Amino acid sequence: MEKYYVTEMRKAVLVILIMNIGLIECSFKEIPALISFGDSTLDVGNNNDLFSLAKSNHVPYGRDFPGQKITGRFCNGLLVTDYIASMLGLMSPTLGYLNPEAYGERIVTGVTFASSASGINDDTGKTFNILNLKDQLNLYKQYREDLRRVVGAANASRILSKAIYIISTGNNDYLQYFNLNILSENESNRKELRTHLLSTLSMFIKELQSLGAKKIAVLSLPALGCLPFERTLHGGGKGICVEYMNKEASIFNMNLKKLLTKMNETDGTRIAYLDSYGLLLSAATHPAQYGFVEGRRGCCGTGFIEASIFCTEFSVGTCLNASKYVFWDSFHPSDRMNSILAQSLLTQAVQQGLA
Repeated sequence: MEKYYVTEMRKAVLVILIMNIGLIECSFKEIPALISFGDSTLDVGNNNDLFSLAKSNHVPYGRDFPGQKITGRFCNGLLVTDYIASMLGLMSPTLGYLNPEAYGERIVTGVTFASSASGINDDTGKTFNILNLKDQLNLYKQYREDLRRVVGAANASRILSKAIYIISTGNNDYLQYFNLNILSENESNRKELRTHLLSTLSMFIKELQSLGAKKIAVLSLPALGCLPFERTLHGGGKGICVEYMNKEASIFNMNLKKLLTKMNETDGTRIAYLDSYGLLLSAATHPAQYGFVEGRRGCCGTGFIEASIFCTEFSVGTCLNASKYVFWDSFHPSDRMNSILAQSLLTQAVQQGLA
């Protein structure tokens, strides 16, 4: 099995859990695996071997990853799930299911099916040739069979029922809507989109439950209007957070939380709503409070528009120290911001009974 990258982050989260929840002793031994679905916030390189423009398997991505390895993560280093896996005592960094190294014992502690540019809608990101949620679910079904061959049917069933499943999606549905739809500020259009996305996501979660998932965590939308690219495109030249985008993300999150609370009534299943909106909004607007110096733009290039194939070794202005930046590129958090988010998200998961 691959070497574990054990960090101080696990110790930090244990301290937080003891202080905030009153736990005398905290153990994650009952969590055998971490399995995730979604978009570039959790994609650790599944798009690498796809004929897709939604890739980050080139420098300067990965420059602060262990061993300075370019993996296909949209980050200078580790993602939220990498940190969470480490804090749970599982194999970290996490593996993408399409990674050639994802076989044998390496898949026992979980994999990710996330694909950059994907969304809740089947058609979101379709032009980029990515894995939508249906594709990801089909790969998960293959993974179940792979796991049975590695550890046997009984052990596979135990692992899959006790694993934590993390879903982070919806970001690209809204970014595509706001950036390509001239009627994006129309409230009735937003409501229609919101209703459709929540209904579709609900069906995905139910199908995941039918396949044995019992501990499911769904991440909220972040403060979309504070992403550097959106500040640049819709901020009116002032570089401020786009209020109507943040408002819509907040409304979606409120409805998502209500939906998950209702679904959580299913016997034997825990479904947690994990809020990333508030923390990212706070860090982006008050970076100094978190030890950052920049929250308006990313580290790569100018930090205003660069991402994916436009964030390269030739991007002029790339910062020297990404740990001072909330964002790595114009859409995605830096490694250090991911570590802060991971602590918050895992604490929330524990509070809601997932770990």
